[in-house]
Amino acid sequence: MKISRLAGFLATLLLGAFSAFSQPQQPAGAQAGPGRGAAGPRITSPEILPDNRVAFRLLAPKATEVLLNGDWPGGRGIQMSKDSSGVWSVTTPPVPPELWFYTFAVDGVTTIDPSNTRVVRDTVNYWSGVLVPGPGSALYQAGKVPHGTVSTAWYPSPTLKADRRLTVYTPPGYETSTAKYPTMYLFHGGGGDEECWIVEGVTNVIMDNLIAQGKAKPMIVVMPNANWTEPAALENGGPRAGRAGRGGGQPGAAGGRGAGQPGAVSGGGAPGGAAQNYDQAIDDIVNGIIPFMEARFRALPGRENRAITGLSMGGGVAINVGLKRLDVFANVGEFSSGMFGGVGGYAEYDIDKISPGFLADAAATNKKLKTFFFSCGTEDPRIQYQTKATDDLKSHGIALTFRRYPGEHDWRVWRASLVDFAQMLFR
Repeated sequence: MKISRLAGFLATLLLGAFSAFSQPQQPAGAQAGPGRGAAGPRITSPEILPDNRVAFRLLAPKATEVLLNGDWPGGRGIQMSKDSSGVWSVTTPPVPPELWFYTFAVDGVTTIDPSNTRVVRDTVNYWSGVLVPGPGSALYQAGKVPHGTVSTAWYPSPTLKADRRLTVYTPPGYETSTAKYPTMYLFHGGGGDEECWIVEGVTNVIMDNLIAQGKAKPMIVVMPNANWTEPAALENGGPRAGRAGRGGGQPGAAGGRGAGQPGAVSGGGAPGGAAQNYDQAIDDIVNGIIPFMEARFRALPGRENRAITGLSMGGGVAINVGLKRLDVFANVGEFSSGMFGGVGGYAEYDIDKISPGFLADAAATNKKLKTFFFSCGTEDPRIQYQTKATDDLKSHGIALTFRRYPGEHDWRVWRASLVDFAQMLFR
């Protein structure tokens, strides 16, 4: 397949993923064929049962082994059984309410579920998604609420000396009003791009629900590409050309969630992601993205109307840009960053190197920082370093919110972090 045709196919698949996460899960009993015009039994997969057990099915009559690899607890390496019609199936124990990702391994070859319209792309890897209903996933399900708009825009980058793409969420009613809105700048992790916070993080669905419930202020959310030498996702001859991504999409063993496993990203900015030049990041964000947003969109100016945060590598971007430029940002957060030492390839954390005088006058710092937020998964090896940094900052009198969520270095932690951080902003 030629590169141009491959890029077109990937773009079409991605557009389907954008809309799929806004659609209800396929109801039990609905029949989805293995493909248009394909012969064979019609397949329903996944099928969520009333007690939150989930049935998965795959037509693969010539396969000798099929495994289900999901990112829920106990979801990896599940053996499936084949019936006389060539359909492999398994029904899991009850799965906790969440938005989960999974693949099948067919005789060692990883594939998405062809009967499932929920397709997730991250770098060069693809997963199928299943939203298990319940309190833990209610904010991730599109409901009968007013909806915002997701668009892409190209801004003139001072670092690349060319246009670069970013993704923008505008809140419900933006198009029909003249109001100006505060803005959250939200960054991806190593190996990600400007699309993953929508596709994997369902940011638009989360924000729609929080705003409809009165839990978050209407705001613009800007999701840039933090690979500063890259114009956009799917550019440069294909998805993340020449970069490691998640290690080929092979889900790993149950002991940890590293590169290649559903729901994970690769590290805090070292393996699998572009090494960060924070001076370059500051230049592109402060001198490129923010002026563009406040000229092209109805984004409120002023530091009190701006927030910056991100996951893993993007958390390092947020801390190093946000705290160094408190004249630009009054709200700073990070989710699961490895920058505090020990994990992710960062040097030992030193707040005074980022923001001189940050600890010398805690009262002045707290007055500048309207929101200061850290988060991490309870099973993430970064949590010990996050906890140490939190304790150190608080011992100096710095006002900081630190949230811990069940999970490793994965999207259930980062979606939950976004939910809490968004509710704290611009109050």
